[in-house]
Parts: sequence; structure tokens; C-alpha cells
Amino acid sequence: MKNIMRNISVSAFINTLFALVLSLLIIALFLFISWDKEKQKKDELNRYKLISNLLLSTAQLNPTQEEKKRFYKNFHVKPVALNENRLLILSKGTVIFEGESVYGRMQIFAIGENQYIYLKRYGYNLMLKDMQPQSMRIQITILIAILIAILFIFLYVAIIQKLTPLKKLNKQIEEFANGNMNIKITQKSNDEIGKIAQSFDNAIHHIRTLLDSKNLFMRNMMHELKTPITKGRIAIAMVEDGMSKDTLIRAFERMNELIDELAHVERLTTQDFQPLMREEKLSRIVDSSIKLLISNKSKLNVQVEDTELITDTKLLALAIKNLLDNALKYGEDETTIIATKNRVQVISIGQSLEHPLSYYLEPFTQEEKRNSGFGLGLYIVHNIVERLNYKLNYFHKNGKNIFELKL
Repeated sequence: MKNIMRNISVSAFINTLFALVLSLLIIALFLFISWDKEKQKKDELNRYKLISNLLLSTAQLNPTQEEKKRFYKNFHVKPVALNENRLLILSKGTVIFEGESVYGRMQIFAIGENQYIYLKRYGYNLMLKDMQPQSMRIQITILIAILIAILFIFLYVAIIQKLTPLKKLNKQIEEFANGNMNIKITQKSNDEIGKIAQSFDNAIHHIRTLLDSKNLFMRNMMHELKTPITKGRIAIAMVEDGMSKDTLIRAFERMNELIDELAHVERLTTQDFQPLMREEKLSRIVDSSIKLLISNKSKLNVQVEDTELITDTKLLALAIKNLLDNALKYGEDETTIIATKNRVQVISIGQSLEHPLSYYLEPFTQEEKRNSGFGLGLYIVHNIVERLNYKLNYFHKNGKNIFELKL
């Protein structure tokens, strides 16, 4: 029950609650009307019995006309004088009750909404028309029920209208989650929803400012680093060959690699970045990946299916390049790439990863024993996979590490 309550939306909960209350109100109204009708019939019948017994028991006493009038007035009845009317009522009326007592016989006739009491006793007979006003209890009950229903509907509409800004806010939050950084929260009110909207708008502005600062910092840093690296490589060219020169060249190459990887990260993590999808042969994408490699390519075994894909060729080539680069750096022997229309597998011999795959998808993370690389390869692959709606899997089987891109 708790799980159902947690998963149901606020709107669905309110709709269900109001539907349940209105249903119970209608059921209660019908039950009350049914019960009240039965009670009215019993009260009416008891009243008729009382009138009948009083009249039949006093018939022999020959009450005066004044006493009769007073009796009729007190009990809200009126004698039917004409014999023709009596005959019409007796022939056309519906008997709704009849009974006998020690005083005589009583019958209740109904024609339309009018009811008549017919009394007989040893040649004495009397017909009375019931003049008592109809009870208004049912009408009053229905009126109260309608007013309550109108109140509930008014409350329902008021609550739904109050929740409308919350739905709009939820839609704007979803747009923001999907990468729309230019969203503007327009909900302005002094209630809790308005305060939440204002806080979220402030948070969006703060996040946007941080991202702009980060992107500006990354671009400036890469630009500033490129200049001294270029000057350093020019200066190295004038140094005599030797171990020191080779060390300096490798150092500058490593710094250049880092800048290139940071440039990829900055490009992929930009919110408004969109992949450029086009059709390309899988073999050309894999060839582009291999050309990007800096590692030793002699240990690479390539098995590519002759097929075509609709994808961002540069992004997919970069993802495959990073997987191959990791396998060639850390694998103990030959690295195999098997590429088909549905998946790309990079297989290398080696020990299983010490941590779950999610650990290596964070930037600058790698095994402690590995001192080469910057720990950005799988982070870049992960971002590319998300942009292209692919899936990255890892498993270790028969002493082999297998990284798989499900396309």
C-alpha cells in the first residue's frame, strides 16, 4: 500500500479521492432517500390506522358536526361527499393498504398523488381525502446533497488550479534535465509552489553561471597551454639528440594528448552539443579510430563486418579509439576488435578490473598500478555513449577483458 501511495501522482491521488468522496455521497443519498421513504410510509400508515380507529370507535356516539370538523382539521383530512366521487375512487383507485380491526374495515386508495381513507362498519361507511401536505424532507435532503456536491466540485477545481503551476514547473524541470539550459521559470506567487519555482530558477541561473565559467576556464587554459607547448617543441628541435631530448619530446607529447582529451571532454559535456548523424561504412569508422591511435598498432587484430551505420562518425571513432588505446596500453598481448552492425567489442588479455565499471567512468580514475594515461578515456567513451544513446558493457571471461559498445 505504501509503495502504491508513493508511486501515484498528486493529480491522480486527488482525482481518486474526490471521485471516492462523491461516490460515497451519492450512495449515502440514495440509501437515505430509500430509508426515509420507508419511514414515511410507516408513519403515514400508522396515522391512517389512528384516524380509522378513532372514527370507527366513535361512530356510534354520533359526534356533532363541530366535533367532526375539529377532528378533520386536526388530522388534515376532508370527507368525500358525493357518491359519484366515491364510486370513481373505488373503481379507479389503487389499493395500497387494507386491514380490519375490532372497530371495522379500512382501505387506503391512491389516485395519482392523492390518497383516500375508506372506512366501513355495519352499514356505516365514510371516505376521507388526505389533505396533509407532502413532506419536504426528501427535497431538502436532495438540495443539501446538491449543495455539498457543488462545494466539493468547487474545492476540486480550486485544488486542480492550484496544482497547475506545479505541473508547469515539473515540465520545465524535465526540459532542464534534458539539457535546455535557457529555461526560464515564470511562476510568480507567494505560496510554497512559487517559492520552489523561485529557488529552482535561482539554481538554474547559478548552474548556468558555473558552466559558463567552467567552459571559459577550459578554453582559456587549453589556449594558454598550447602556446608554451608549441614553443617548447620548437626549442627541442634545436637540442642535440640524446636521452634528454627524447624525454622532453615525450613530455610535450603527453601534455598535448591531455589538452586534446580535455578538448573532447569540454565539447561533449556542453549542454547544447548535438551529434551529427549520417550514414557511414563501419570499416571506415574503425579505420579512423586506428589512425587516431598513438599506441603500438602492431598488436591489433581487426575483424569488421561489411555494413553501414547511421551515427556520428567522429564521436563513434573517438569512442572506439579510446577503448583500443586502453586495451593496447594495459593488455598483456594481442588486442582484438570485433565490429558488427549491432556491437563493437574490444578484447584484450589481462586481469579483471579491480572496481566496478562505474568507477572508471568518472574523470581521472584508473588502476593504481597504471602510471600512463590520464584516466579520461572511459569518461570520454561514457559521454559519447550517452550522446548517441548507445550502451557500454564490460565483462571478464577466460582471462580476457571485453569492453562492448551496444549500438
